[in-house]
Parts: sequence; C-alpha cells; structure tokens
Amino acid sequence: MDLENIDYEILRRDLIDYFGTAMFSGLPMAIMDLSRVENASYKELIEIALNNNFDLTDYQNHNHLR
Repeated sequence: MDLENIDYEILRRDLIDYFGTAMFSGLPMAIMDLSRVENASYKELIEIALNNNFDLTDYQNHNHLR
C-alpha cells in the first residue's frame, strides 16, 4: 500500500468520529484515544487506524469517495 496517497485528514476525521462515538457510548477511556488522534502524526494515525481495524485502502486518494 502506498502510504503517500492516504488522505490523512479524512482518516483523522473518521478516527475522531469513531472515538467520539465510543466516548459518548459509555467508554470514557476513549477520550484519551480521541486526544491522541487529534495530535497524531501521519505515522501515528496509520498505527491507530490499523489497531482499530480500519481499512486503509478506503483512504487512498484515488479510492476515497467522500
């Protein structure tokens, strides 16, 4: 996978939505993950996304339809 073609801002937004939803669904520890995502480097975003089973091919610039 070509990590240079990842749309990192959309990935960051989706991770923020993911952890924000978890936080409001009764998982208060998600606030730490949310803060981490907001300040993460691109490399860290990839790591967080993979650890949470995000499909990075959905975020390749030529494939992403958002």
